[in-house]
Amino acid sequence: MIVKVGCCGFPVARKKYFSRMRLVELQSTFYNPPSERSIRGWLRDAPEGFEFSVKGWMAITHPINSPVWRRSRAKPPGDPAGYGFFRPTDENVGAWERTMGVCEALGARICVLQTPPAFGASEENVRNMVDFFSSVRRDGLRIAWEPRGEWMEERGKVEGLCERLDLIPVVDILRHEPMAVGPIAYTRLHGLGAREYNYGYKYTDADLMALLDRVRSLEGSGVSEVYVLFNNVHMFEDASRFMGLLADRGFTRG
Repeated sequence: MIVKVGCCGFPVARKKYFSRMRLVELQSTFYNPPSERSIRGWLRDAPEGFEFSVKGWMAITHPINSPVWRRSRAKPPGDPAGYGFFRPTDENVGAWERTMGVCEALGARICVLQTPPAFGASEENVRNMVDFFSSVRRDGLRIAWEPRGEWMEERGKVEGLCERLDLIPVVDILRHEPMAVGPIAYTRLHGLGAREYNYGYKYTDADLMALLDRVRSLEGSGVSEVYVLFNNVHMFEDASRFMGLLADRGFTRG
């Protein structure tokens, strides 16, 4: 089983990051579709064999009235009510095509789509997901879905939808049991504590050993690749420490 480790975004200078890591999940792509200049810069600076995952544009998942839009410079065309919640609208399909273009330019294997807590586990939202993912093109791109809110109490529903729609479920495996749906597992780590997301958290050695055990638990489940993405203030250091732990235990790192 291959384990790939990286960070959600660039927490240090790109030159330093590229010298240490072989994977990044781009975060700026969530707020604004990147310019061709930005894409060329990432590709120019990255070493051979480096892998980009892309966090998909929030226009697909977050309605225009969502607070995250305050951080966006983009002005999506068409009807503002047509964006978000995987609605099978022309606006959302167009937003997906823009995201697909970014993934294709970067040679990305995986696009991560994160839904907000307001996107609940309703039948309407399930129908929208089925209609949306059954109609958009993928051309070999794998889609990873990170649900939030009440979906975390609907594990069977999440796994069933991912199996039906050929999605990779994304969970924080230090907070929730890993999900094995297909050959790829993908986890995003947001810190520990009482809150579901604690970005200021620094992982202890015991935490990283627990993470290793969770990764190891996927052996024999049909999973051949595990993506481990740290998403906390100390992510570069924590990811580097976890990579060292993997090396000490003889794991193959991508």
